[in-house]
Amino acid sequence: MLTVAAVIRKMKGNVSCQQFCSLATKAVHSYYKKDLLEHLADHPEDRLAASCIVFSRLRREIWMIGDCQGLVDSVLLENPKPSEQELAEQRAALITASPKPWDHFLTHDTAREAIIPRMLETMKQQNNGYSVIDGFPVDMAHVKTFTLDFRPWEIVLASDGYPFLCPTLAESEERLAWQRENDPLNIGQFKATKAFTPGSNSFDDRAYIRFTV
Repeated sequence: MLTVAAVIRKMKGNVSCQQFCSLATKAVHSYYKKDLLEHLADHPEDRLAASCIVFSRLRREIWMIGDCQGLVDSVLLENPKPSEQELAEQRAALITASPKPWDHFLTHDTAREAIIPRMLETMKQQNNGYSVIDGFPVDMAHVKTFTLDFRPWEIVLASDGYPFLCPTLAESEERLAWQRENDPLNIGQFKATKAFTPGSNSFDDRAYIRFTV
């Protein structure tokens, strides 16, 4: 994440989405030791990886690389990882069917453990089925690009740590807090592949920015 952020800070404002992906890929690739490259080429699940959503002011484009989300005038933009929802549904079904008390899964999520092998199989499709920045060529076929005209737009860019993305940060945080209070396992209306762990105020990393162009 820090490496990709550094690329964005330093790159020229007129770069294209493909140029950005190349710059970010090169930056992450530089962290790998040479003797690991052959292994990483065959095992995408072991690579450093980051998703990102970027707004290019000069091109008036939104780029979505990996599992991120956004709003354009309150219209939701998504780019979910393949099988993510299916795996979340599978985990929820395992918990619902289990005779163990649900509190058990907050401290020892055996349902998540059960889906991890399938999650790892999905990760092997990294940049060969879905896009992510991982130091190897980005699968541009799965990068989403949205072009905006020159009317005023209100834009929100966010990570997937917000289960219900809202037009303001306060609303998004409020919905997140509601989720933690009412469904900390994330097996109800919103389903995820992991739960809120005790003492945590989130189940995933979160980033949020809102601006008007």
